[in-house]
Formats: sequence, C-alpha cells, structure tokens
Amino acid sequence: MASLSLPKQSIASLLPTHSPKTPPSSPILSLLPKSSHSQFHGLKLSHSPSPSLPSSASPAKGSIFAKVNKGSVPPDFALKDQDGKNVSLSKFKGKPVVLYFYPADETPGCTKQACAFRDSYEKFKKAGAEVVGISGDDPSSHKAFAKKYRLPFTLLSDEGNKIRKEWGVPADLFGTLPGRQTYVLDKKGVVQLIYNNQFQPEKHIDETLKLLQNI
Repeated sequence: MASLSLPKQSIASLLPTHSPKTPPSSPILSLLPKSSHSQFHGLKLSHSPSPSLPSSASPAKGSIFAKVNKGSVPPDFALKDQDGKNVSLSKFKGKPVVLYFYPADETPGCTKQACAFRDSYEKFKKAGAEVVGISGDDPSSHKAFAKKYRLPFTLLSDEGNKIRKEWGVPADLFGTLPGRQTYVLDKKGVVQLIYNNQFQPEKHIDETLKLLQNI
C-alpha cells in the first residue's frame, strides 16, 4: 500500500487564510448642506460648504461680555435718526433712556419688538422714559419702518455698527447675527440694566418696564 507523504508544513498552513476586512470608515457628515438658506427672525443666513468653527469654545448662553457695563456711564455719541437729523445720547440726559440695539428693520423678530415698544409706549412716557432703537440700517430704511408700523419713538442709524462695537453688544450664531440687547440708563446717564435676549424680543419690554418702576 502506497503511503502519502505530506510536506513538512502543517495542513492548517495549506488552507487559505482570510483576513477580516476592515469596515469602511463612516463618511464625515457635513455640518451644513452645500447651499442652504435659513431664516432666523427674518435674517437670511448663507452657509458655506465647509464652515469654519471657532477655535475656542463659545461663551455660555446668557453670558455677556460688554464694554458698557451696569453702573457705568457710556460715552456720548451722535447718529442720524429716521429724519436724517443728528441726535446725541446726551440730548436725553435728565430722563431715563431705554436704548435697544436690534438686528435689522422689517425682520419678524425686530418688527415684533418694535411694535411691542409701540404698544407700551404710553407706559414708558408715564415713567418719563425715552425709547430709542439702534440698528445698522440707514435713515431711509428707518423712516419707512417707522411709518409702516407707526412707531412713535426715535430710531438711530448706526451704519457700519460703530456704536454697537464700541458698546460691546455681543453677536449671536458665531458672529453672523447682530445681537439684540437693551440698556436702561437712569436720569444721570448711568446704566441700570443690560438685557440680552435674541429669541424673545418682546421680553425686552417687560424687563425694562419692571426696572423703570423702581428708578
């Protein structure tokens, strides 16, 4: 009987080896679609295909890094109102001033806020306070906005956002959306309240009226 001679290597080594396939790496999800537009209180925000994220963590919600702080006296400034006339902050000295920075005319959130100030304007007058709105829109935009919604108070044009930057009004959405921040100054021009709320524009009216009752 013939004998079968096998090579020196083991039988197991003759079997085909199957190395487990490494699963393909999961595709990196893009943070935003290639071209998208979203509306945030009426402002159209364009997103680039590969957005850059800030290197440092963004400040916690509700934290305010302002150059004008509670208890300080802001520097005077002069801006054009909706009629093209120069109006200085010092003009209002001697009475409380509600100075609110808002993103833009004719956007849903800003319109809601302006109309809420309008509807409570008699209460502000009763408290002896002046209401002043500030945005980067030009005087003609302010004039159309005030006329359309019958706004009885002053709107100032901060073109280039110079005053906004000097006062340190924080922006939202990684700096893409101008902040919505309200300051209340007493009769001596001292800041008694800084209120920031982008998402609930009408709450600015409640908070300022509450404070005005106590100063």
